[in-house]
Amino acid sequence: MESNSIQIVPPLSEEAARRLVAGTPVRISGVIYAARDAAHKRMIAALDRGEALPFDPRGAIIYYVGPTPSAPGQVVGAAGPTTSYRMDAYAPRLIAIGLRGMIGKGDRSPAVIEFMKRHGAVYFAATGGAGALLAKCITASRVIAYEDLGPEALREMTVREFPAIVAIDAGGRSLYRR
Repeated sequence: MESNSIQIVPPLSEEAARRLVAGTPVRISGVIYAARDAAHKRMIAALDRGEALPFDPRGAIIYYVGPTPSAPGQVVGAAGPTTSYRMDAYAPRLIAIGLRGMIGKGDRSPAVIEFMKRHGAVYFAATGGAGALLAKCITASRVIAYEDLGPEALREMTVREFPAIVAIDAGGRSLYRR
């Protein structure tokens, strides 16, 4: 990755998120959470019932991914980003309770961007089609909830030098809109 990339270590503070600018390459190292739409639906249902989430969302980063099964010697199989708009119905609620970053591919809805601006969150894009390469940045992975969802289960992942780019910043500036 480029030498001008910014190192990101979750949890991410609001101030740090607000300093990031769309177009900036980043390398993420530390604990992130992996979930797709089925897990998001369950998280929102838990919040609706007044239950705590299986992880602390304050300052957290969620990667929209459902990794494939691992081969011998691998932590996970291919781990490429899924299309983010599928989580747009759920993201505002999570952002409002402290989610600070999301990793995926594709644009986000105006409602999600408005919550990002209001609460100081950022959206990172990862390269679609590079799932095998991105999987090499995942050093640990364990299911923390919703195991019955298989690849879509909620996971805690440890990443090292995970490459992404700030696609939409906390000011609403977007690489998808000019």
